[in-house]
Amino acid sequence: MQSTAFTFSPSPSLLKPRRLISSSSTTTYSLPPRFDPIRAFSSSKRYDLDSNNVVFPRRSWSLSSASNSSLSRPWNPLPPLVSESKTERFEVRATAVPESAGGGEEKSSLVKTLELGLLFGLWYLFNIYFNIYNKQVLKVFPNPVTVTAVQFAVGTVLVIFMWTFNLYKKPKISGAQLAMILPLAVVHTLGNLFTNMSLGKVAVSFTHTIKAMEPFFSVVLSAMFLGEMPTLWVVGSLLPIVGGVALASVTEASFNWAGFWSAMASNLTNQSRNVLSKKVMVKNEESMDNITLFSIITIMSLVLLAPVTIFMEGVKFTPAYLQSAGLNVKQVYTRSLIAALCFHAYQQVSYMILQRVSPVTHSVGNCVKRVVVIVSSVIFFKTPVSPINSLGTGVALAGVFLYSRVKRIKPKPKTA
Repeated sequence: MQSTAFTFSPSPSLLKPRRLISSSSTTTYSLPPRFDPIRAFSSSKRYDLDSNNVVFPRRSWSLSSASNSSLSRPWNPLPPLVSESKTERFEVRATAVPESAGGGEEKSSLVKTLELGLLFGLWYLFNIYFNIYNKQVLKVFPNPVTVTAVQFAVGTVLVIFMWTFNLYKKPKISGAQLAMILPLAVVHTLGNLFTNMSLGKVAVSFTHTIKAMEPFFSVVLSAMFLGEMPTLWVVGSLLPIVGGVALASVTEASFNWAGFWSAMASNLTNQSRNVLSKKVMVKNEESMDNITLFSIITIMSLVLLAPVTIFMEGVKFTPAYLQSAGLNVKQVYTRSLIAALCFHAYQQVSYMILQRVSPVTHSVGNCVKRVVVIVSSVIFFKTPVSPINSLGTGVALAGVFLYSRVKRIKPKPKTA
């Protein structure tokens, strides 16, 4: 019985004609002699997905059949390019990446929001404790210069501790930079000294009501020394600040001129520090961020105030002197230490917040902080407050909030 053998060579295209070669005993189907299926297949760009992962094996089929019905058997000349399992894995990976990235961004944003909220809470909390404990110390130990020097001394110890154990980068400061920072240290020392003098004379709530006039001094000093003329919106926001402070001062039960002018002098010196910081350009920006600058100013303030303290008040913070004055030494030392730690902590946290938010947001937060401190001190010390006094304080604080909002309104450029 005569058999017929068929030999097939795979081809990517079924459109090209095949030639039939006959012989007496064998019939063979073949492609044109110059057609190379492997070369043609590899040059096809339609299936070239990944030349490193896809392997095209050389295939041949040898079929024996007694009849021509063998030709009707289905046959696919193309080898599978990518298996179904590989395609599914590829699709899963492609869709998983953006989902995880989006989730990571949302988680990061939530963490930053919680961190910022925690910093604002610590800022307010440290400020409340500072004012309460500081007032308690100044009530029994009315020596504001010594108290201020102790606060700078505790801050200096903290700064040296952070630098020694690499909790914060120790800066490299030149003599020229110290000379530029010196004016800032002087006004910083005076500002804190005048604040403690005011806290020792009047109620905490009244001191902070007067300190709400800081925007007024900022506008005046910026216009005088920086040439920054205020807009009408800014000038308008100053009116309720000045009017509110005047109304609160007239009706303040603990009012005295020493406490009033000390708070005013604190406003002047603190805003002078801000103006000077704009004029003084520190060259080494990398090591002179806000926290580093505050740390250096704290050390310089201690050096400046220590001899003044000895000259003006003598050495009165010793256990022997406190006992002779009939004071509880342990209580005075504990409250002074807590007040000093909170003073340095709230200043540090304030600069940390300023690095994360805009100056306008920080100014609004500072306004809210003043409200929190006034309310908490009134509740803690049971300060008598009349309705008119409360109205004056509220108007002044509302003016501060309005100032912080209109400060960012830029004047329209003049057209020729």
